[in-house]
Amino acid sequence: MNKLAQIITKIIDFFYIPFRKIMPEQLFRYAACGGGNLVLDWILYFLIYNFVIGHEIVNLTLDIGHWTIEQAITPHIATLCIVFPITLLTGFWLQKYVTFTTSQLNSWRQLSRYIFIVGVNLAINYFGLKLCVEIWGWYPTPSKMVITIITVAISYFGQKYYTFRTKKG
Repeated sequence: MNKLAQIITKIIDFFYIPFRKIMPEQLFRYAACGGGNLVLDWILYFLIYNFVIGHEIVNLTLDIGHWTIEQAITPHIATLCIVFPITLLTGFWLQKYVTFTTSQLNSWRQLSRYIFIVGVNLAINYFGLKLCVEIWGWYPTPSKMVITIITVAISYFGQKYYTFRTKKG
């Protein structure tokens, strides 16, 4: 575990003290790391949606030899595509080095499993945003927040029992 992970762990464990009788340490660390990454996700989503994308349709053009592919992407989905890889990497790092430190699985296997679980959550985010924003007419940022609450439970159990599971035997 590197120095930054040790510092983060010590800070989280300090705040764990009053909760130690009501929840396991690993669950608290997961909540703290996931919560921190979630706040980072929401802040980045808000900033990029409002100040980088600027509520505008993003037009992409891809030239491949003799073919040109043009695609218009709605601003809330374009923002999701920008924020996703950032929080994917920060989330993996936090879960690997702060929360699920006892897993003996190979790091590449952990990363591929983490990406799978996050991919499931990305699909939920994508279709959830389409539903909430384009069909129900909700604002994008609160829609993202509601959808995230759903994915938190999926993520915890997936990471604990699949991505960072402890080898048996």
